[in-house]
Amino acid sequence: MGDILDQMGYKHQFLPASIRPLAAQVPTAPYILPGEEEDKRLKVAGYACTVLENDVFEYPAEKPFGYMTEALDDLKPNEIYIATGAHNSALWGELLTACGKARGAVGAVLDGYTRDTPKVIEQNFPVFCSGTWAQDSSVRTYVFKWRCPIEIGQVTIHNGAISSLATSTACSSSPKDIAPEVIEKALVKASTEKTMRKAIEDGMMVTDAFAKFGVL
Repeated sequence: MGDILDQMGYKHQFLPASIRPLAAQVPTAPYILPGEEEDKRLKVAGYACTVLENDVFEYPAEKPFGYMTEALDDLKPNEIYIATGAHNSALWGELLTACGKARGAVGAVLDGYTRDTPKVIEQNFPVFCSGTWAQDSSVRTYVFKWRCPIEIGQVTIHNGAISSLATSTACSSSPKDIAPEVIEKALVKASTEKTMRKAIEDGMMVTDAFAKFGVL
């Protein structure tokens, strides 16, 4: 989908490569969980519920976690909790994963760390983050706004944007108003790539295949 966005003039839509699926960062995590038909932890697509946080340097915090519980309660089905702004503690964990699943959310993307790794992994819920850290956020992190524009790396993410994330750190966000066009073009390109691959496997030279199909 990234090259489609590039062609449409949206050249800064990929999150930093450091933000990866938690399950892919844990070598001992089972690939398919017992009793599950598929591993849902390595990819996710949905609508962004943006969350803006900041680090707290006064103890105790005026309101532990800030408005985190309100933001969690406001999650809607098929949304992805996407948080940034605080870096002195973990931004996600076991109970937040349970909250997200209960609200019908489809994943969490964190510009930072998560904790309670085994308990998050076992819930078969997609969590993308830059790493793991056990440090608690109650006195260090303050959610002060949600459903507002946020920035992660080179990407500005608006609430409601279509976000698609996969194992290979391909984390992208598309403005909501162009999402249908992006998805349609991405599906066409995927079909063309499949046809081109078959042609190359059958002996067509790469230069000729590129001239014919126009993808690479």
